[in-house]
Amino acid sequence: MYQQFFGLNEQPFSIAVNPRYLFMSARHRDALAHLLYGVGSGGGFILLTGEVGTGKTTLNRCLLEQMPEHTDIAIVLNPALSAVELLATVCDEFEIEYPAGTDSLKVLTDSLHQFLLSNHRADRRTVLMIDEAQHLGVDVLEQIRLLTNLETDEKKLLQIILTGQPELASMLSRPELRQLNQRITARFDLTPLDRAETRTYVQHRLNIAGNRDDRAIFSVSALREIYRLSGGVPRLINLLCDRAMMGAYGRQQDRVSAGLIREAASEVLGSAPAGHGRTGRGGKWGWILAVVVTFCGLAAFITGSRYLEPADRAEVPVSEPQGSAEVVATPTPAGSGPLKSPLASFDDTSRPWLLKVEDAESALWQLWSGQALQVPLCQAAVGNGLQRERLSADTWDEVIKPNRPAILALKRENGFAAATVLLSVSDAGATLWTGSAVCEASLTALTAAWRGQALYLWQTPKAWIGPVGEGDSGSVVSEIVDAFAELDNLPAPPLDTYTPALAERVREFQRLMGLEVDGVMDAQTWQLLSDRLGRGFTLKKATLLASSKSGGAECR
Repeated sequence: MYQQFFGLNEQPFSIAVNPRYLFMSARHRDALAHLLYGVGSGGGFILLTGEVGTGKTTLNRCLLEQMPEHTDIAIVLNPALSAVELLATVCDEFEIEYPAGTDSLKVLTDSLHQFLLSNHRADRRTVLMIDEAQHLGVDVLEQIRLLTNLETDEKKLLQIILTGQPELASMLSRPELRQLNQRITARFDLTPLDRAETRTYVQHRLNIAGNRDDRAIFSVSALREIYRLSGGVPRLINLLCDRAMMGAYGRQQDRVSAGLIREAASEVLGSAPAGHGRTGRGGKWGWILAVVVTFCGLAAFITGSRYLEPADRAEVPVSEPQGSAEVVATPTPAGSGPLKSPLASFDDTSRPWLLKVEDAESALWQLWSGQALQVPLCQAAVGNGLQRERLSADTWDEVIKPNRPAILALKRENGFAAATVLLSVSDAGATLWTGSAVCEASLTALTAAWRGQALYLWQTPKAWIGPVGEGDSGSVVSEIVDAFAELDNLPAPPLDTYTPALAERVREFQRLMGLEVDGVMDAQTWQLLSDRLGRGFTLKKATLLASSKSGGAECR
């Protein structure tokens, strides 16, 4: 959305792993050297630790690309398994045949041993990579250690790479795991970027995205704030920069200031201090709660700019909105020319659809839930698995493109804030909802009051915290897999990892829907997929529901 405004070809700060954006700091080069040395040593364990978002996955991908061609690699992305399940997963990854349904460690180990001996005779190297290894149980780690007993007189038959958060190193130092700890031939703790590397990292990603002549999109003070608030953690740097550039675009500012960085941090980091990224996975719910509380508190005091901030991100339980079983229909788009406020004056009393901001929020929530709004809208939304999405637009096409009822930010004649709920737009006018009546308004009158911002809600997949791409895993991926299986009228496979095949299915869907084809399940792709399945709370559904709730009451 903001790429064109800054003269870029693509979004520079996506959190999806993209090899084109690989940035190798001095510590990343050191870590890669340690890993390559460990692989070349021919046996035992290699240990890579680092906080969430420091680049472990990127580094592992770089390592895999440098493996010799005569290497067979098995990657375990979900290690929360029993010893039997883990061995079965390893055998599956190496395509080793074993009796179906077996729960015998001996049978699985023997099958793996025969495969390793066969590889050894063929002069092939065998590597097992386990990600998120801090989730492994002690008994499973012991079973993994026993795998390294598979050896010849000259060398070990299996090389094992353990990747995880810093608590993994602490766990391995426990007395009962000392035998495994002593077999680690190379270890490296990946720390965040320093101040200078943070500046270079930001400019590197901008240049890859199409920034010309090293143009300084971020001010010097903004770069200082990025380092202070992110602690040098690349993933947090990406989140801050992405939100701040969106804020700059919304305000039509061609340079990102330190103030915009702080505003972005209040959303994506809450009130966390520098070095926030070093809290580990266990702190994820804490910072999500901080985001919700901080933003809801700000919303109670700042109404004038409430629609200018980027979308909230939260991982919350999901409940289905009312009316989700109705037939999907796509509204007819209006003309796409730029909207300009006419000089004509309108009396507020002739526009009954001009609501207080809190009344518009209540009206939208009533459509979604069928209940009165008892708490701030942001709190109600995240508590029901909904995402609040904001947009700045200059055409009605952009407002109706998400195909969701939206709160429009308006202004009264006296300059005070107002709002309304938009249900549909056509050349003949707009259909609005007040919470008790359906109103028809002329586009001239509505455009005169509109401030160019809107907000809508959408139902997220479970555990959603942002776009999902190849290599990601978890329940959010399972829900995406299930949705495509339903769309294709096929049985859903038991898959919770975003595989290349799933990425290709997403790209096929994006091509069909006229979206940017990148294989990443972002908000827009998921919303259109939900609409195709009849799950989305579309403009058509909202209009029908509002008409039924109004009991025929209209206002003009």
